[in-house]
Amino acid sequence: MTIETRIEKDSMGEMTVPAGAYWGAQTQRAVDNFPISGYRFGRRFVRALGLIKQSAATVNRELGKLDAKRADLIAQAAQHVVEGSLDDQFVLDIFQTGSGTSTNMNANEVISNRAIELSGGTIGSRDPVHPNDHVNMGQSSNDVIPTAIHVAVAEALKHDLIPPLNQLAGALEDKAKSLDGIVKIGRTHLQDATPVRLGQEFAGYARQVRLASMRATKAIKALRELPIGGTAVGSGINTHPEFGARMAVALSGVTDIDFVEAEDHFEAQSSKDGVSEAAGQIKTIAVGLTKIANDLRLLSSGPRCGIGELQLPATQPGSSIMPGKVNPVMCEMVVQVCAQVIGNDTTIMLACRESFYELNVGMPVMAHNLLESIRILGSAARVFAERCIVGIEANTDRANELIEGSLAMCTSLAPIIGYDKAAAIAKQAFATGKTVRQVAQDMKVLTDDELDKALNPMSMTKPG
Repeated sequence: MTIETRIEKDSMGEMTVPAGAYWGAQTQRAVDNFPISGYRFGRRFVRALGLIKQSAATVNRELGKLDAKRADLIAQAAQHVVEGSLDDQFVLDIFQTGSGTSTNMNANEVISNRAIELSGGTIGSRDPVHPNDHVNMGQSSNDVIPTAIHVAVAEALKHDLIPPLNQLAGALEDKAKSLDGIVKIGRTHLQDATPVRLGQEFAGYARQVRLASMRATKAIKALRELPIGGTAVGSGINTHPEFGARMAVALSGVTDIDFVEAEDHFEAQSSKDGVSEAAGQIKTIAVGLTKIANDLRLLSSGPRCGIGELQLPATQPGSSIMPGKVNPVMCEMVVQVCAQVIGNDTTIMLACRESFYELNVGMPVMAHNLLESIRILGSAARVFAERCIVGIEANTDRANELIEGSLAMCTSLAPIIGYDKAAAIAKQAFATGKTVRQVAQDMKVLTDDELDKALNPMSMTKPG
């Protein structure tokens, strides 16, 4: 089948482009140069590019740099990018030029040609809207792409991660309340420790996730300063002195995120410390969710030959060969997602190190991995809350059985009979297979009433 084409030009000459494509010669060169992975920039990043180009047209018109007709055409075309109807025109591989110049030009060409089409002109003519002179006015790939990273990641954190984390925290808080009357054995070093209430454990998990949400908010603040306005190297060459500040105001208005112009554009473009900080917060969230998922699958292990203090919702058969087996698949999903996020963080950190003099050249891969981490972490938190946490039940009989048999019960005897005598009871209980209560009764260290009071599991979960 013959594919219809057209000819477009750039500073290097002519290029053959699919007839129906909105992209132009520079994008096509990058398509040909980087057939690497098939990974593409996602919705959040493309939306951010649209917001930047739309805002730039408005700001340049306000500054008297761009006439109203062209500014309106660019704004209309960019709105299609913002809304997602032109996502299929962003065709470049993530593994490309490290500054993201190809992707910036992809946006410039798509918006230019769509604006030309809206004006009734001929696509590819660069008239009345030129991709460099008009769509990219007052900008450079070197300040557009890092700004797009900040805008895209901040929006993703706000809309795709913080709400699911709050949902998960709420589910854990509700579970903590419903299970607070159930006492179980505590564990430190994977060994028996003094009793705790299930409510206390789940309240600890809930607090972890609330703090995770706060960390996501801190990550947004780490991205608050925008590099836009620095153009090629941070000096602001070829742009209006007010462009950066006005762009920050405009982007704040369309995202409802408090962006400001970078205090120092040389710092903003030559380093990616803000991205590194945000990624570190996200990695910390992943580490915390791993702990919670691992605890829950261990506490639910069994159901007869493990700990079995909890029962997780049965969501699917667990084995193709063992009938009736049910696995903690939601916990396993969370752990795998968190492993991916932690791995992504390594890539992001290495990309952040790709800063030489006035520019970082690892931006596409850091953007891709950071946005992917946020996307899958948010999805995992939501599904974990809905399909696991809300349906967890306690096995009270099993919890009571393990408490009564634990050698750690002798801890509450130590203040009454002394550490050495309590330790002797624990050793005797271990050697004979008896409970601490039975050995203490045999040794008559306390009356039965005193022993019942000292070995009350609920009282051991409270100070005093």
